[in-house]
Amino acid sequence: MSASPVRRPTDLDVVRESYDRVADNYVDMVVTTGVGDVRNHPWLKAAMDVFVDAVAGRGPVLDVGCGPGTVTSYLVEHGVDATGVDLSPRMIEHARRLHPHCRFDVASATELEPAESSLAGVLGWWSLFNLPRDVLPQVLASFARALAPGGHLILATHAGDDDLVRTEAYGGVAVSWTTYQWRPEQLTSLIEQAGLRLVADLRLPPDGRSGAVVVLVARRDR
Repeated sequence: MSASPVRRPTDLDVVRESYDRVADNYVDMVVTTGVGDVRNHPWLKAAMDVFVDAVAGRGPVLDVGCGPGTVTSYLVEHGVDATGVDLSPRMIEHARRLHPHCRFDVASATELEPAESSLAGVLGWWSLFNLPRDVLPQVLASFARALAPGGHLILATHAGDDDLVRTEAYGGVAVSWTTYQWRPEQLTSLIEQAGLRLVADLRLPPDGRSGAVVVLVARRDR
């Protein structure tokens, strides 16, 4: 994989350091409550299972922003040749410890440059909302190029219009990042501009614990 010109060293370093600081608390939360495990949310599990059916046995799949590897492990357990990557080295340490049967590497979504048509699937599962608005289209375009014809992309993120600046998270740990919310139609437009065709659009309303959610699945036809 070669370097991509979309890297923003200062922004990425600050976000990486923040996720390294919260990684231990975040993993404790995941292990004790099951947050982040699709098995515990029927609608998200249904979307992920459709994605699994589309990519299993068709080639490698990249889970971008895998965190502690919960979804990567779910994919592997269901016959998908999945590898997880994350910006945070501490998150990857946890992923390797918790899921030794899976492959994980430290990498940023903005630095990945997989070979064209080399992947059966790409995930941006709750992992792309820290990318600045002018960077996300370039990242989606790199994902689209990496997908083989018939390959699928699945995204899950916070729906809305706001840029939410965070200064603490997961037990009051000091962080510095912005959560960029997107309206579903905005994301759909970016996905289509990248050359993919939308095949599924799942929208979930706020549930008292989190805000509105959008899950999109898209396919590279040729």
